[in-house]
Amino acid sequence: MTGQIHRRLWQGLLAGFILLFAGSGRAQATDFSVSSTDMPNGSKVVAAAVRGDCGGGNQSPALAWTTPPAGTRSLAITLHDPDAPKAGGWWHWLAFDLPAPTRRLPRGAANGGLPPGSRQSANDYAQAGYDGPCPPAGKSHHYVLTIWALDVDRLDVHNLAPADLARQFDGHVLGKARLTALFGR
Repeated sequence: MTGQIHRRLWQGLLAGFILLFAGSGRAQATDFSVSSTDMPNGSKVVAAAVRGDCGGGNQSPALAWTTPPAGTRSLAITLHDPDAPKAGGWWHWLAFDLPAPTRRLPRGAANGGLPPGSRQSANDYAQAGYDGPCPPAGKSHHYVLTIWALDVDRLDVHNLAPADLARQFDGHVLGKARLTALFGR
């Protein structure tokens, strides 16, 4: 009888620890969030962030995000249009190796204003840096902006296609903060 009581006690303690640690991990991931006045989540992208040939200023959006998960050593930013008529969607921006303490970027930071040590890769326009939304005429497209919390200081990558670079994050992601804005013409 005493053996069964001890076993149940240990099982209860183990279940409690599992819930405690699993719950704290979920809370941390949920707390990591991004916001933008230029690409409000669920709303229309402002003209300043739209590509120039679609009547915009083609400036990377102003961004702010909360503290990333513990262990974050660098950050990356991607802007992707999954609705584009190209297999795999369209990559508009890939910035990486941002220092982990970074919490915000001003509008236009992709044009020489990223923190020291940060890098940008070619997007699907074959330009290193930011190129804003400019979908074909018709329905609005979704623009998914993601801040990636990574467990490495620097990614060892050079001259990769946008989708290949984004795959380099696999295995290094500690958390993601994401928003989705809309734009159509």
